[in-house]
Amino acid sequence: MEFFDFHHHKKNITNGIYNLDIETAPTDFTYSIGIHPKDINVDDLESQFDWFHSNMNENCFAIGECGLDSLVQTDQSIQEKVFLKQIKFANDVKKPIIIHCVRKFYEVISFKKYAERPLIIHGFNKKQNIAEDLLKNNFYLSFGKAVLYNLSLQNILKITPLNRIFLESDNDDFDIKTLYQKVSEIKGISLENLNKQISENLETIKNG
Repeated sequence: MEFFDFHHHKKNITNGIYNLDIETAPTDFTYSIGIHPKDINVDDLESQFDWFHSNMNENCFAIGECGLDSLVQTDQSIQEKVFLKQIKFANDVKKPIIIHCVRKFYEVISFKKYAERPLIIHGFNKKQNIAEDLLKNNFYLSFGKAVLYNLSLQNILKITPLNRIFLESDNDDFDIKTLYQKVSEIKGISLENLNKQISENLETIKNG
Protein backbone atom coordinates (compact mmCIF):
# COMPACT_ATOMS: atom_id res chain seq x y z
CA MET A 1 0.00 0.00 0.00
CA GLU A 2 1.33 3.43 -0.96
CA PHE A 3 0.82 6.46 1.28
CA PHE A 4 0.42 9.95 -0.14
CA ASP A 5 2.74 12.61 1.31
CA PHE A 6 0.73 15.82 0.99
CA HIS A 7 3.65 18.23 1.39
CA HIS A 8 7.34 17.43 1.17
CA HIS A 9 10.69 18.84 0.03
CA LYS A 10 12.34 15.60 -1.12
CA LYS A 11 12.90 14.78 -4.79
CA ASN A 12 13.05 11.04 -4.08
CA ILE A 13 9.37 10.89 -3.07
CA THR A 14 7.05 10.49 -6.03
CA ASN A 15 3.76 9.68 -4.26
CA GLY A 16 3.03 13.10 -2.90
CA ILE A 17 3.27 16.83 -3.57
CA TYR A 18 6.80 18.17 -3.91
CA ASN A 19 7.16 21.79 -2.83
CA LEU A 20 9.08 23.55 -5.59
CA ASP A 21 11.77 25.90 -4.30
CA ILE A 22 11.81 29.47 -5.58
CA GLU A 23 13.52 29.93 -8.96
CA THR A 24 13.92 26.19 -9.59
CA ALA A 25 12.48 24.17 -12.47
CA PRO A 26 9.46 21.87 -12.05
CA THR A 27 9.95 18.18 -11.40
CA ASP A 28 8.56 15.40 -13.56
CA PHE A 29 6.17 14.37 -10.79
CA THR A 30 3.44 16.12 -8.80
CA TYR A 31 4.46 19.44 -7.31
CA SER A 32 3.19 22.71 -5.86
CA ILE A 33 4.50 26.12 -6.80
CA GLY A 34 4.29 29.38 -4.91
CA ILE A 35 6.13 32.31 -3.40
CA HIS A 36 6.77 31.60 0.29
CA PRO A 37 6.72 34.64 2.63
CA LYS A 38 10.40 34.12 3.47
CA ASP A 39 11.34 34.15 -0.22
CA ILE A 40 9.63 37.42 -1.18
CA ASN A 41 12.13 39.75 -2.83
CA VAL A 42 10.55 43.21 -2.81
CA ASP A 43 13.13 44.45 -5.33
CA ASP A 44 12.48 41.64 -7.78
CA LEU A 45 8.85 40.68 -7.36
CA GLU A 46 8.12 40.94 -11.06
CA SER A 47 10.66 38.28 -11.99
CA GLN A 48 9.50 36.08 -9.10
CA PHE A 49 5.97 36.17 -10.48
CA ASP A 50 7.31 35.56 -13.99
CA TRP A 51 8.98 32.38 -12.65
CA PHE A 52 5.76 31.47 -10.85
CA HIS A 53 3.54 31.89 -13.91
CA SER A 54 5.91 30.31 -16.43
CA ASN A 55 6.57 27.12 -14.48
CA MET A 56 3.07 25.72 -14.42
CA ASN A 57 2.60 22.40 -16.19
CA GLU A 58 0.33 19.37 -16.02
CA ASN A 59 2.17 18.05 -12.94
CA CYS A 60 1.30 21.10 -10.85
CA PHE A 61 -1.29 20.04 -8.27
CA ALA A 62 -1.49 23.15 -6.07
CA ILE A 63 -0.40 26.74 -5.52
CA GLY A 64 1.88 27.09 -2.51
CA GLU A 65 3.48 27.30 -0.14
CA CYS A 66 2.18 30.81 0.17
CA GLY A 67 0.73 32.72 3.09
CA LEU A 68 1.67 34.96 6.00
CA ASP A 69 4.51 34.72 8.53
CA SER A 70 5.02 37.08 11.45
CA LEU A 71 8.66 35.98 11.86
CA VAL A 72 10.00 37.05 8.46
CA GLN A 73 11.27 40.57 7.84
CA THR A 74 9.11 41.35 4.81
CA ASP A 75 6.46 43.94 5.65
CA GLN A 76 3.03 42.52 6.43
CA SER A 77 1.32 44.60 3.74
CA ILE A 78 3.67 43.21 1.07
CA GLN A 79 3.14 39.66 2.32
CA GLU A 80 -0.61 40.19 2.05
CA LYS A 81 -0.32 41.60 -1.47
CA VAL A 82 1.76 38.60 -2.64
CA PHE A 83 -0.58 36.14 -0.88
CA LEU A 84 -3.70 37.67 -2.42
CA LYS A 85 -2.17 37.66 -5.88
CA GLN A 86 -1.49 33.94 -5.56
CA ILE A 87 -5.01 33.25 -4.29
CA LYS A 88 -6.44 35.00 -7.33
CA PHE A 89 -4.11 33.08 -9.63
CA ALA A 90 -5.23 29.82 -7.99
CA ASN A 91 -8.82 30.85 -8.73
CA ASP A 92 -7.90 31.38 -12.38
CA VAL A 93 -6.06 28.09 -12.86
CA LYS A 94 -8.45 26.16 -10.60
CA LYS A 95 -5.84 24.80 -8.17
CA PRO A 96 -6.07 24.29 -4.39
CA ILE A 97 -3.86 26.47 -2.19
CA ILE A 98 -1.28 25.14 0.29
CA ILE A 99 -0.82 27.72 3.03
CA HIS A 100 2.17 28.49 5.22
CA CYS A 101 1.11 30.40 8.32
CA VAL A 102 3.05 31.52 11.39
CA ARG A 103 1.16 33.51 14.03
CA LYS A 104 -1.20 35.00 11.45
CA PHE A 105 -4.08 32.53 11.44
CA TYR A 106 -6.90 35.02 11.84
CA GLU A 107 -5.41 37.19 9.11
CA VAL A 108 -5.26 34.12 6.86
CA ILE A 109 -8.89 33.32 7.68
CA SER A 110 -9.83 36.85 6.61
CA PHE A 111 -8.46 36.05 3.12
CA LYS A 112 -10.90 33.16 2.75
CA LYS A 113 -13.44 35.51 1.17
CA TYR A 114 -11.16 35.93 -1.87
CA ALA A 115 -10.58 32.22 -2.47
CA GLU A 116 -12.69 30.15 -4.83
CA ARG A 117 -10.55 27.04 -4.39
CA PRO A 118 -9.88 24.79 -1.35
CA LEU A 119 -7.43 26.10 1.26
CA ILE A 120 -5.12 23.75 3.16
CA ILE A 121 -3.00 24.75 6.16
CA HIS A 122 0.15 22.69 5.93
CA GLY A 123 2.08 21.48 9.00
CA PHE A 124 -0.69 22.36 11.44
CA ASN A 125 0.63 22.33 14.98
CA LYS A 126 -1.33 24.91 16.96
CA LYS A 127 -4.05 25.11 19.62
CA GLN A 128 -7.47 23.54 19.42
CA ASN A 129 -9.34 26.84 19.25
CA ILE A 130 -7.37 27.81 16.14
CA ALA A 131 -8.10 24.43 14.57
CA GLU A 132 -11.80 24.83 15.34
CA ASP A 133 -11.91 28.30 13.77
CA LEU A 134 -10.11 27.08 10.66
CA LEU A 135 -12.46 24.12 10.32
CA LYS A 136 -15.51 26.38 10.76
CA ASN A 137 -14.21 28.35 7.82
CA ASN A 138 -13.84 25.21 5.68
CA PHE A 139 -10.05 25.00 5.73
CA TYR A 140 -8.33 21.62 5.49
CA LEU A 141 -5.55 20.74 7.95
CA SER A 142 -2.42 18.84 7.00
CA PHE A 143 -0.58 17.22 9.92
CA GLY A 144 3.04 16.18 10.16
CA LYS A 145 5.52 14.36 12.37
CA ALA A 146 4.51 16.20 15.57
CA VAL A 147 1.38 14.03 15.72
CA LEU A 148 3.58 11.08 16.68
CA TYR A 149 4.43 12.59 20.08
CA ASN A 150 2.31 15.71 20.69
CA LEU A 151 -0.70 14.76 22.83
CA SER A 152 -2.57 18.04 22.33
CA LEU A 153 -2.19 17.68 18.57
CA GLN A 154 -3.47 14.12 18.81
CA ASN A 155 -6.55 15.47 20.60
CA ILE A 156 -7.06 18.01 17.80
CA LEU A 157 -6.90 15.18 15.28
CA LYS A 158 -9.67 13.40 17.18
CA ILE A 159 -12.05 16.32 16.58
CA THR A 160 -10.95 16.99 13.00
CA PRO A 161 -13.33 15.37 10.49
CA LEU A 162 -11.69 12.71 8.35
CA ASN A 163 -12.73 14.55 5.21
CA ARG A 164 -10.66 17.58 6.29
CA ILE A 165 -7.33 15.81 6.94
CA PHE A 166 -4.07 15.41 5.03
CA LEU A 167 -0.74 13.96 6.21
CA GLU A 168 2.74 15.17 5.33
CA SER A 169 6.43 14.75 6.07
CA ASP A 170 7.45 18.35 5.21
CA ASN A 171 11.21 18.65 5.93
CA ASP A 172 11.29 15.80 8.44
CA ASP A 173 13.09 12.58 7.61
CA PHE A 174 10.77 9.71 8.55
CA ASP A 175 8.53 7.13 6.89
CA ILE A 176 5.12 8.69 6.17
CA LYS A 177 3.57 5.24 6.78
CA THR A 178 4.38 5.69 10.49
CA LEU A 179 2.23 8.81 10.55
CA TYR A 180 -0.64 7.07 8.74
CA GLN A 181 -0.48 4.23 11.29
CA LYS A 182 -0.61 6.66 14.22
CA VAL A 183 -3.53 8.60 12.77
CA SER A 184 -5.46 5.40 12.03
CA GLU A 185 -5.10 4.50 15.72
CA ILE A 186 -6.17 7.97 16.87
CA LYS A 187 -9.20 8.01 14.56
CA GLY A 188 -10.09 4.39 15.26
CA ILE A 189 -10.20 3.29 11.63
CA SER A 190 -8.19 0.84 9.58
CA LEU A 191 -5.07 1.93 7.74
CA GLU A 192 -6.77 0.99 4.47
CA ASN A 193 -9.81 3.15 5.18
CA LEU A 194 -7.66 6.10 6.24
CA ASN A 195 -5.65 5.80 3.05
CA LYS A 196 -8.83 5.64 1.00
CA GLN A 197 -10.22 8.72 2.75
CA ILE A 198 -7.05 10.73 2.06
CA SER A 199 -7.34 9.75 -1.61
CA GLU A 200 -10.95 10.95 -1.64
CA ASN A 201 -9.91 14.22 0.02
CA LEU A 202 -7.32 14.74 -2.71
CA GLU A 203 -9.95 14.26 -5.40
CA THR A 204 -12.24 16.71 -3.60
CA ILE A 205 -9.69 19.52 -3.45
CA LYS A 206 -8.50 18.80 -6.98
CA ASN A 207 -12.02 19.25 -8.29
CA GLY A 208 -12.69 22.22 -6.03
